[in-house]
Amino acid sequence: MFVNMDPVFDTPDFPEQVDVVVIGGGILGTCATYELARRGISVALLEKGLIGCEQSSRNWGWVRQQNRALFELPLAMHSLSRWEAFSQEIGRDVGFRRSGIVYTTDSQESLDKWEAWGRQAREQGFIGQMLSAAEAHERAPGTTSRWLGGVWSPTDGRAEPAMACPAIAQGAQDHGAHVHQNCAVRGLDLTAGRVSGVWTERGLIRTSSVICAGGAWSSRFCRRHGVDLPSANIMGTAIQTTAAPEVTPGCLTTPKLALRRRLDGSYTLAMPGLGRVEISPQGLRYATRFYSAYRSKLAKKLQIRLGRSFFSGPEAAGRWEFDQISPFERQRILDPMPDMALARATLAALHAEYPALKGVHLARAWAGMIDTTPDLVPVISPIDAIPGFTVASGCSGHGFGIGPAAGQLAADIATDATPMVDPSPYHLSRFSDGSRIRQPEMM
Repeated sequence: MFVNMDPVFDTPDFPEQVDVVVIGGGILGTCATYELARRGISVALLEKGLIGCEQSSRNWGWVRQQNRALFELPLAMHSLSRWEAFSQEIGRDVGFRRSGIVYTTDSQESLDKWEAWGRQAREQGFIGQMLSAAEAHERAPGTTSRWLGGVWSPTDGRAEPAMACPAIAQGAQDHGAHVHQNCAVRGLDLTAGRVSGVWTERGLIRTSSVICAGGAWSSRFCRRHGVDLPSANIMGTAIQTTAAPEVTPGCLTTPKLALRRRLDGSYTLAMPGLGRVEISPQGLRYATRFYSAYRSKLAKKLQIRLGRSFFSGPEAAGRWEFDQISPFERQRILDPMPDMALARATLAALHAEYPALKGVHLARAWAGMIDTTPDLVPVISPIDAIPGFTVASGCSGHGFGIGPAAGQLAADIATDATPMVDPSPYHLSRFSDGSRIRQPEMM
């Protein structure tokens, strides 16, 4: 296993029928399940592996509003209030601390983009502050780079990925939710074109509503039912240091390094934007949708190569029947190998930026698959062609922070409740009907 997470024990009885089935035990799936259960709605959360075992426990642990796509900002702002409420509501610590987030830069272009973004974000109620060169050094003490300035969002925070999903899933169980691990959903049962159940490896569960929150696997699941969900899975590498002196109480991003102070006194580190993409049938299928992204500055930091994804896993081709073993059972947990050269470069970047931390070592490294949409905005959407089917996926590396609100919005859509925010920016149809609006770059 990737990390030692708090164990989640399966609900003893396997349901024959529920109001809603949630596919995927990551942050979106657990939050959707929790919100449904506390409303008194019968819900089953089905996870092919273990709760929180893929990207939701492998991310940086940032809970931020700063520099989000403006379409995501309402989700980010609402999520912060939910993150703060979780520990009291469920009686378990999710590791959330409202400790602020700092970005520093030596680029005037970045400062101009942040200032333009901030003007629009403040109209939505965001609280943030542009930093002068002196203020940037004050907010990032001990760094060796010469900063032109930065941004500071005091209301942002951080949480512990390994703690969050298990705690939220257990909170859902306290409200009566069914939670079943090592139980893959093979597909939807349809009656007259509408959802009437799900076929699992343990049999059929009757339901009229399904939320697919399968992360990197969502697109392949959707394709099995003729639904196009444009998605590219980017493999990112992160590391944890040994215990270290506190140089920042929260999160800090520089052009070459992102770091988060962990509750155990170590740091989670990564190099922003760096990762790899494997050539795959799914990638080729949606290549034209990602053309603009591939030409962007961010894409220039990605390594593109042929790997195992072409033949197996969430991006491979192939069809299966619902009475046969599915791809979701053949690979219970995505656990890609980290890029150790990148891991060592990340630690070296820490030592270069913080001479006081030269004695800090690499404790471990890991990789995760980040499901990404062409416009880097999630899909949280009913599927018009299949009434009763809702997709909540494609968070593009932002899912952990916005997970509580994204899960709540998915729960609203799945039960025809009044949406907690305007859902139109997240509708899947934006990729096919020309309604997608291009937003200015933030980074």
